[in-house]
Amino acid sequence: MGNLCVRIYGKDDDDDDDFNRRHHHKKKKKKNRRKPKQNPFSEDPLPLSPVRVLKDVVPLGSRSRISDKYVLGRELGRGEFGVTCLCTDRETRENLACKSISKRKLRTSVDVQDVRREVAIMSSLPDHPNIVRLRAAYEDDDAVHLVMELCEGGELFDRIVARGHYSERAAAGIVKTVAEVMRMCHEHGVMHRDLKPENFLFANPKENSPLKVIDFGLSVFFQPGERFSEIVGSPYYMAPEVLKRNYGPEIDIWSAGVILYILLCGVPPFWAETEQGVALAILKGVLDFSREPWPQVSESAKRLVRLMIEPDPKLRLTAQQVLEHIMD
Repeated sequence: MGNLCVRIYGKDDDDDDDFNRRHHHKKKKKKNRRKPKQNPFSEDPLPLSPVRVLKDVVPLGSRSRISDKYVLGRELGRGEFGVTCLCTDRETRENLACKSISKRKLRTSVDVQDVRREVAIMSSLPDHPNIVRLRAAYEDDDAVHLVMELCEGGELFDRIVARGHYSERAAAGIVKTVAEVMRMCHEHGVMHRDLKPENFLFANPKENSPLKVIDFGLSVFFQPGERFSEIVGSPYYMAPEVLKRNYGPEIDIWSAGVILYILLCGVPPFWAETEQGVALAILKGVLDFSREPWPQVSESAKRLVRLMIEPDPKLRLTAQQVLEHIMD
């Protein structure tokens, strides 16, 4: 309910062209990988009467209609479950974004629980300058409407495409933001499970714009020591323990390490012609620091990448340790 799509680095490298053509093709399809689609009759079907999706979820809006407070404008984006539109506060004239999730797309009780969990997580997290803020939630017979901050600076992914790759200083700034967000989420018992450049938006087009994480559609609450087995996320960014169906919040640090690798060189550390090939590369865990521009990257930066993309989650850095490494 949340794109590496065109050439990022090395215009003369045919392998990288293949990677980007494949990812461009995938960008138009469903972005997140969940468990294989099950027989619809094996899950609890929704009742015929309109289900109350936000029942028992902390209310963020009044019981009035969304149109009483906001004017919905042009479409900003479209996903698997709904549409995001420009949303203007009738009183303050502030521009926001509204993600409307169609109830017709919520075909099973699992789909409904996913939306409830997303709203519960976004409403439970404290305000943070690098997390898109949920302003209000409304529900009618047709849809659930989530009113959020409007980010007009585009995706981190698009800026990677424009730059080719980042300098170490600039990459450190991005990863510092990611680590700060993960530290706060983990301290509040939230695991994101789908960190990737496409899920970070800039607040405005300026070069020094704040960066904000979005899309908590695959996120979950967790307790210390709790383990999860559901395979979710985006293939290039999955930690090996996700593929082994036994994981905890350490997977977010792995994904952040993959983002750092891409920031520094422009291509992901693990890729292949198929998702199965990508999974096998992840399980092997071999990092390539021989190709350009890695010979020009400092040993300190390479060490941070290795410590974040550490196959053993017990040895992997925590978000706090990532921040300490960056500050050294």
